[in-house]
Amino acid sequence: MFWTRALIRRAARVRRRVTSERALGERAIAAYLGLAIGDALGATVEFLTPNEIRHQHGLHRDITGGGWLRLKAGQVTDDTGMSLALGAAILAHGGVEAKASAEAFDAWMRSKPVDIGNTVRRNLIAFRKTGNPEAVPSEHDAGNGAAMRVLPVALACYGQTPEKTLAASHAQAHTTHHNALSDGACDTLIFMVQDFLAGRDALDVENRRAAVLVGRHPVFAYGRKRCENPSGFIVETIQAVFQSFFATASFEDCLIDVVNRGGDADTTGAIAGMLAGARYGLQAIPERWLSALDDATSRQCEDQARELIALGGH
Repeated sequence: MFWTRALIRRAARVRRRVTSERALGERAIAAYLGLAIGDALGATVEFLTPNEIRHQHGLHRDITGGGWLRLKAGQVTDDTGMSLALGAAILAHGGVEAKASAEAFDAWMRSKPVDIGNTVRRNLIAFRKTGNPEAVPSEHDAGNGAAMRVLPVALACYGQTPEKTLAASHAQAHTTHHNALSDGACDTLIFMVQDFLAGRDALDVENRRAAVLVGRHPVFAYGRKRCENPSGFIVETIQAVFQSFFATASFEDCLIDVVNRGGDADTTGAIAGMLAGARYGLQAIPERWLSALDDATSRQCEDQARELIALGGH
């Protein structure tokens, strides 16, 4: 009888672990698909003001392509492209390495992507000349280009110490953005994703992460005036994302709210989608968005999510 009860308890523990691991994997996939969906949804209205969006689209809520880049429906931009390039480098090297990240971004830039940020281009050209994967610290590098691609780091470092995670965050970020505000945003987003993967409550995460970021860098305060038409400045990006993310209660509502603010909408959409995917999971992502996303991109996101989360033994 003793051994029977022991075996039953052990089987129950195994089932709980398997269920937990399955839930973790699904949230990781949802975060990656959320990033790509937010990117594709927001790209249509990138650089438009909220009034222009209302005039041209009413309430923008479907993945239709177009926009200033004239994308096909479901096509993504540099936000997803750089994330996938970084994820591939992490998997190839078994972790986050600065030089491998810079080389991956450089190869991505040589592939002639549909879009590339000025700061990214400038610092990757410098990397080609010097071979140094760390950009020179600069007050001009406070853009959102490093923050938009942090998801592979969050997944690969899940379960690691905060110190190792922070080192990985800065290793990838400093290849193109060596700036304290950029670092603060990158670090915060990574830990937020990991908190949601672990099943933490949104209010808890807001207090543990967003409030701490604002405490360290008060310029990020997001409780004031509604941030509309956010630029590529990391502060405006985070303000718009946090306002939408913490004021809504579903994946769909979050993304619709943030992209209809206009401005750098592909990036605010990508970051909000990454967080919302990790928070709400796969079942919360509308089927019309999943089916509209480019098939090859969707497969890459799913495959990388599984492999990256497994990198840490999960």
